[in-house]
Amino acid sequence: MSAQPNTAERPARAGTKTVRKTYPVLEMSCAACAVSVESMLKTTPGVSDAGVNYANQQAWVEFDPKTVSQQELQTAIRSIGYDLVIDAEDPQAVQAEAQQRQYESLKNRTIWAAVLSVPLVVIGMVFMAMPYANEIMLGLSAPVVFGLGRTFFVNAWKQARHGKTSMDTLVALSTGIAFLFSAFNTLNPEFWHQRGIHPHVYFETAAVIVTFILLGKLLEERAKSNTSSAIKKLMGLQSKTVRVVENDAEIEIPVASVRVGQVIVVRPGEKIPVDGVVVAGSSFVDESMISGEPVAVEKKPDQAVFAGTINQKGSFRFRAEKVGADTVLAQIIRMVQDAQGSKAPVQKLVDRIAGIFVPVVIAVALLTFAAWMIFGPAENAFAQALLTSVTVLVIACPCALGLATPTAIMVGVGKGADNQILIKDAESLELGYKVNAVVLDKTGTITAGKPAVTNLEWQVAETVHLSSLLYALESQSEHPLADAVVEHLNGLVVKGAKLETFESLTGRGVSGRYEGTTYVVGNRRLLDEHGISISKSVEQHVQQWQEDAQTVVYFADEKAVLAVLSIADVIKETSKTAIQTLKNRGIEVYMLTGDNRQTAGAVAKAVGLTDFRAEVMPSDKAAFVQELQNRGKVVAMVGDGINDSQALAQADVSLAMGQGSDIAMDVARMTLITSDLNRVPKALELSRKTVQVIRQNLFWAFIYNLIGIPIAAGVLFPINGFLLNPMMAGAAMALSSVSVVSNSLRLRNARL
Repeated sequence: MSAQPNTAERPARAGTKTVRKTYPVLEMSCAACAVSVESMLKTTPGVSDAGVNYANQQAWVEFDPKTVSQQELQTAIRSIGYDLVIDAEDPQAVQAEAQQRQYESLKNRTIWAAVLSVPLVVIGMVFMAMPYANEIMLGLSAPVVFGLGRTFFVNAWKQARHGKTSMDTLVALSTGIAFLFSAFNTLNPEFWHQRGIHPHVYFETAAVIVTFILLGKLLEERAKSNTSSAIKKLMGLQSKTVRVVENDAEIEIPVASVRVGQVIVVRPGEKIPVDGVVVAGSSFVDESMISGEPVAVEKKPDQAVFAGTINQKGSFRFRAEKVGADTVLAQIIRMVQDAQGSKAPVQKLVDRIAGIFVPVVIAVALLTFAAWMIFGPAENAFAQALLTSVTVLVIACPCALGLATPTAIMVGVGKGADNQILIKDAESLELGYKVNAVVLDKTGTITAGKPAVTNLEWQVAETVHLSSLLYALESQSEHPLADAVVEHLNGLVVKGAKLETFESLTGRGVSGRYEGTTYVVGNRRLLDEHGISISKSVEQHVQQWQEDAQTVVYFADEKAVLAVLSIADVIKETSKTAIQTLKNRGIEVYMLTGDNRQTAGAVAKAVGLTDFRAEVMPSDKAAFVQELQNRGKVVAMVGDGINDSQALAQADVSLAMGQGSDIAMDVARMTLITSDLNRVPKALELSRKTVQVIRQNLFWAFIYNLIGIPIAAGVLFPINGFLLNPMMAGAAMALSSVSVVSNSLRLRNARL
């Protein structure tokens, strides 16, 4: 069976006979790999366009199926050492399994590299004079450099075939040269002794470099392997089976078999399997995954329901209107995939630097060798040429350069954790300082995300007995706002009275009898039906609450209003100060919500926001983020719900509230453990300080190289006869690494 790639298959451009499909790609380990795969796909006959995303390990291909088959595309990619998943029932599962194997392999290689490197360092630094020290180090380092670190050599070769260089090239070159030079000195020390030079070895240097770089790649791979978990959880919202009505009987069928027009039965607590319209029964449905709003929505005949939303206490039947890829949930899944896949592969700063630095170092080493061969002392020109050129390569070793970014990132991530900010990937931490627009979800981000009683005004003196009656009525109500009243009264240690009768009044409230008297809880319409008037003082309270977009609930007996309550999603105490802090830094702040404009306006006014959007769908949020990006903004999105997942995936920097949905936290690259919105400006400030340290590290790493490489090449020799030997070069390299690590550790004491 041919692949069905995540509903990512889309129509090609109008007027063409091509199709566009997305496939998982295996064996990519760097951004240069993605470039190679993309280049090969684009040059394959029959392919009109293609793109590869290294972050989510996928390639999209627009091709003419009459000219080139999927198997031929796969063969082309396999010819350059990668693979395309096409023949699988579930290609994403195959990709996930391959990524897991790759991660486990990398983890094992990192552990073994560290285990073998420890004795190497001990021998090389402390026991270098022990018998057979060099031979033992040769035996320990060989499997680290050429076995556990083989991927650096493989990747360097792949990139070299395409005329490219990266950190892999620098690692392979320096470790390979250091090892081979050391092996030569171990096996043939007399070559140097005859020339009056002591043959030093650098086995521990080569092994430690490999171990450090493997550790960095392991951390990167772990972050990358979590990319698709959000998609899996979104897919988990889809029902597997469904009960349809046929010939007055209910039968269970797979959800994939549902056809438009079939009548489906939904029981209490079940997920709604497809989009449709209610035909019989009523209930309240939790639509927070679409709207983000915490209050369940009442559903009656002729009202729409959506796949993935959750039925509450009632039971109803609905007619299927949209199935499969046409449902709102399927569109959310597709948009999250597209948003994650639309980001260009990040070409790391160090890789860009290495693209220039590596050829320069190689050129300097070759020039050094040539200069010594031409102008060096005639009696040992070759020996001095070899020694100085190797010294150049050793002193230019990428240890400080390679540590500059990951050490700062690791300390920054730790600092974030201390401040209740969990950072999943380096990209967000490196990019956060550039953010100049922050988009905030309302419910659960600015507000608590849960309805609560904000006011309870009693109109009578004796309230203990009446509180127990109110508790009894609301505890039996199916309305979602009733839970807020029950929770409030629970806090007052109220126990419910025993009602004689109870009745739920759809769209109005509830009523019940106690000791011969009827009591009601509900809206204004319910009071009007019972002819109960409202005093002017109550009217004033109600008018003010409604202006603040709070829901008003009345509690009355047969004659008068006993109490009036207001219920709202309360604004968090820290929201206003956090928003003001962001604005003081010159950052534009926007609020998006699926709630009505009146409620949105009241919340925006309370927290000092003037720019907000109300009644927006999940796709509208993502589109708004993209609109800001098109205007040149670097956008941070802060949200907590499934309905925010598209916008979180689209944003440059994404932050999820720790109290929110698992899917939002999976999509977001940062998670705020606390619900305190003040952590957002702290996260952006942490990014600024981390990037500042990275730049300092890179500066010092380069200053060291600018000074060290000419000295290693022998520029001082004609002046004062000084020649740097490789052992001193290795020590200088180690010192530069220590300075980089020490500078990174300063982040631990930074104030956010």
